[in-house]
Amino acid sequence: MKITRKRAKELDKVLKEEHGRIREENKEKEDQYPYREWERERKEVVERLRKLPELVEEAAAQLEIERPSRGRKPELSPAQKTMLFLFARLTQKSNRDMEAMLALLGPVFDVEVSYKTIERLYSDDEVELVLHNLFLLLLDEEGVSGDCSGDGTGYSLQTGKHYRNDCKKQGDKYRYVFRLVDLKTGMYIGYGYSNKSEKRAFRKALALLEREGIPLHKVRLDKYYSSRKNIRELGEGVEAVVLPKENLSNFGTEWHQILSRAKEDPYGFMKDYFKRELSETYFGADKERFGRKIPQRREDRRETASFATAILHNLFTIRLPPS
Repeated sequence: MKITRKRAKELDKVLKEEHGRIREENKEKEDQYPYREWERERKEVVERLRKLPELVEEAAAQLEIERPSRGRKPELSPAQKTMLFLFARLTQKSNRDMEAMLALLGPVFDVEVSYKTIERLYSDDEVELVLHNLFLLLLDEEGVSGDCSGDGTGYSLQTGKHYRNDCKKQGDKYRYVFRLVDLKTGMYIGYGYSNKSEKRAFRKALALLEREGIPLHKVRLDKYYSSRKNIRELGEGVEAVVLPKENLSNFGTEWHQILSRAKEDPYGFMKDYFKRELSETYFGADKERFGRKIPQRREDRRETASFATAILHNLFTIRLPPS
């Protein structure tokens, strides 16, 4: 049956009713949590962290580095620099505080560095390459499904600014990221950063997937990414689960397919769409654990700091597959 504007409005009304129904169902299940399963997943995180030095060494071993025969040899290897960088990001300490901490932990790390050395790690080419390789290794270790949720958010450049509550989200206050999370593993499989907009970050995340051959079969998105252009940008064969905007008038093939699926089973469609909330949940958890602010002043260092958050998330994530 052809989807007309009138039928689309009627379907939108039905979807909103199912939206409220599922909200109530979720409230009733809030106290039901599989603690035994959570404890098992937590132990897997501990094992993942224990393997981190080995994974970082493997990621660093993939680099081919040509150094000049003359000059002073670097004090830290690419793997050591990357571990130090991740430790600095995890602690959320200033560079000077990190310098003091490492003075105390010197015998453990077997390294003495200044706060300037720590800051330079954010723009170190070797660190960036090892982080990229580590990101891919973590995905290979878990085996992602390509069944995803995607969303964008912003990180503040100023203390006391919160992206969700700021009605004027100018670029001089925030930097934007878009992340795709795999529902099976809870890992970010796609990541994009921009100093302009969430849409640019969205396109960078998709470019990463295409460049590295990371699978994407299905994705749930916010209305902000519901234009026909954005749906086409996902790629051929990718199923989009997204709600239409109020003023949707030009359906095209993309929206006709989405609305047809919603018409067949409105409740099932909305139940599936609600899995998108996993992205918002993870954004909130990541900001609480790894920081809401990007303190670096150089743009390249801001991007590296933001990418590190995605990697730390993948190291610490606990995800029970949705029912």
